[in-house]
Amino acid sequence: MNLLTVENISKSFGERVLFKNLSFGVNKDQKIALIAKNGTGKTSILKMLSGSDSPDTGQVTYRKGIRVSFLEQEPDLNPELTVEETIFASDNEVLKVIASYERALANPEDQDAYQQAFEGMEHHQAWDFETQYKQILYKLKLENLQVKVGLLSGGQKKRLALANALINKPELLILDEPTNHLDLEMIEWLEQYFTKENMTLFMVTHDRFFLERVCSEIIELDNGKLYSYKGNYSYYLEKKEARIEQEAVEHHKTKILFKKELTWMRRQPKARTTKSKSRIDDFATIKEKASQRRKEHNIQLEINMQRVGSKILELHKISKAYPDKPILDKFEYTFLKGERIGIIGKNGTGKSTFLNILTGSDQPDSGKVVVGETIKFGYYTQKGIEIKSGQKVIDVIREFGDYIPLMKGRQISAQQLLERFLFDRKKQYDFVEKLSGGERKRLYLCTVLIQNPNFLILDEPTNDLDIVTLNVLESFLLDFPGCLIVVTHDRYFMDKIVDHLFVFRGDAVIEDFPGNYSDYRAYEDSSALEIRAEKEKDKKKEGNTAKNTWKKEVVKTKLSYAEQKEFKTLEKEIQKLEQKKGEIEQQFISDELSSEDIADLSKTLKEINDKIETKTERWFELSALME
Repeated sequence: MNLLTVENISKSFGERVLFKNLSFGVNKDQKIALIAKNGTGKTSILKMLSGSDSPDTGQVTYRKGIRVSFLEQEPDLNPELTVEETIFASDNEVLKVIASYERALANPEDQDAYQQAFEGMEHHQAWDFETQYKQILYKLKLENLQVKVGLLSGGQKKRLALANALINKPELLILDEPTNHLDLEMIEWLEQYFTKENMTLFMVTHDRFFLERVCSEIIELDNGKLYSYKGNYSYYLEKKEARIEQEAVEHHKTKILFKKELTWMRRQPKARTTKSKSRIDDFATIKEKASQRRKEHNIQLEINMQRVGSKILELHKISKAYPDKPILDKFEYTFLKGERIGIIGKNGTGKSTFLNILTGSDQPDSGKVVVGETIKFGYYTQKGIEIKSGQKVIDVIREFGDYIPLMKGRQISAQQLLERFLFDRKKQYDFVEKLSGGERKRLYLCTVLIQNPNFLILDEPTNDLDIVTLNVLESFLLDFPGCLIVVTHDRYFMDKIVDHLFVFRGDAVIEDFPGNYSDYRAYEDSSALEIRAEKEKDKKKEGNTAKNTWKKEVVKTKLSYAEQKEFKTLEKEIQKLEQKKGEIEQQFISDELSSEDIADLSKTLKEINDKIETKTERWFELSALME
């Protein structure tokens, strides 16, 4: 069943043509990703699909009556609403029923309103839906429902917008970089959610693991044309390479034909027969095809790095803490030449603080940071470029340097470096305000590299970069001879670049894991299997044997003995409360209840619901520690 049809859309900005006459469709249950280079029209296409922009030609048509949700990169949310109010402000009918029911519970004296709300919950089968949406909020770390949206960080707003989109259960979900601002745990949960849910997706993302595991089809916008690949990211790479090879063969044949026809044209035959006129007309088409070139931009970054001395960077018993939040506790490490470290951990565990301490922009509470005399940091932060009004692209990079040295005594100017990062001479004199998010990231990367660092620190470098630029950046970093630290949620990028990981567990716990991200996940998964196997063994054991093994289990599950008992007790308590809740709800059906009886029952029901919510939240909390 077709949900969306895009017919012959075109978009231009002045003389610059983004694309012309593009057509595609989205059918039920498809999970499609759109891939294109930055600045070639991905965001424009998404805006057309959302209705916030219109094509110059062509049209976008949705199937009548379908529910569509759109997740923007920068969500437009009302800052005056709370998280809960934002969720209930949607057009989802079931959410409105739940909101009415919760209002009725808060005002038990209005029995008619409660009865109507209760019947609405029954009619829409909203009880399960309420549990599902609270689980989504929990997984996206949005537990405080009463906080105002205006007080949320950019990442929290993006997660709230994502939660809103998922909770609405749309028939078609359109996503613009859904994994930005999510930590690795959230990304992996979202992958699993999309895999098991019967939901139609159309997305733009640079996360290649996400493309591999979620998408069933990839559409590529390449040099103004659309190419469709009926498979995941691996399939796309294989078929794209075959397509480019075939195009190269055809282009070579066309050039040979062009030379032959050009020789014929130069003879200028006197007799212009019908046949010869037709051949002359065909010559123009052949000439156009022979003149076409693939616009492949290879960013050559043969930077001649400054010499590195014997002492690189030493951390001696570094400690750092904020109120009720320890980050580092007497952490020690000595960096060696050519170290390639990836840093992973949940948001808020101190990854960026750690980088700031290394570079001196933040100070530890105690301990000492010793930096070698020859070390020159290149620090790519999440803040990006600070845009000055009226500043042009070339002016930004010249603030940091006019050239960088290359191998064999050569140099590259600021203009040449920008060209290698896909900024042509005309683009270099554009105002920075006109650049897309991805183009600003590329420019920022140029400002870091032109300083010729020998210790490169990249904090979320992959956000907003297209896949082509990511591949080029990976190639450069593989050849980079200096020290490298990368903080990223891009697992594909991490796998290719780093040798080992610093795993930030929280509460000042940092583990040094010898391997890349896939190695780490395999290790964690195998540990989880061991834990489950150990639990099954313990269940079969009796008496003292069980008592002797619980300590080993505690270490692996991260739950204390008391917490394990609490976890098991909670399951029973929640089950009993749900049963009691059902019994009370059945009593409302009776016509013999007085107004006082209804008021008492409503009060009791509210207390039970509050207990269920509190205990369920605690159950989720303990459950997450066991995963």
